[in-house]
Amino acid sequence: MLAKKLLQDFYKSDALIDSAVMDTYLHPDVVVDWNSSKGFIQMKRADILALTAELSRAYIRSKARISHMIKEGDTVAVRYSHYVKTIENPREEMLLAHFFVIWEIKDDKLFRGYQISQLS
Repeated sequence: MLAKKLLQDFYKSDALIDSAVMDTYLHPDVVVDWNSSKGFIQMKRADILALTAELSRAYIRSKARISHMIKEGDTVAVRYSHYVKTIENPREEMLLAHFFVIWEIKDDKLFRGYQISQLS
């Protein structure tokens, strides 16, 4: 699969709140370096799946609105805003955060991510 198409499919899916879907996109050796508002976090496969499961308990819908996507080889840079709908208020869409991530793709899977986020 083409790297850019893989990322488009990933962010259009429910992967950010569905660990079964997330699992299909992750390389077995995936690592994400994330500079968040809480500081630096390095996540491996189990950590990513645990975070996804945690998000699924709080949100019923998730949408990533991509504003930029640039590809070079097997590396894709993505800038997006992550919107969610909560269980308490499913009619209101809420901006969770803005993200910029550089993904390295290996074997048609997300292999290495370098991510930075800013709360809305």
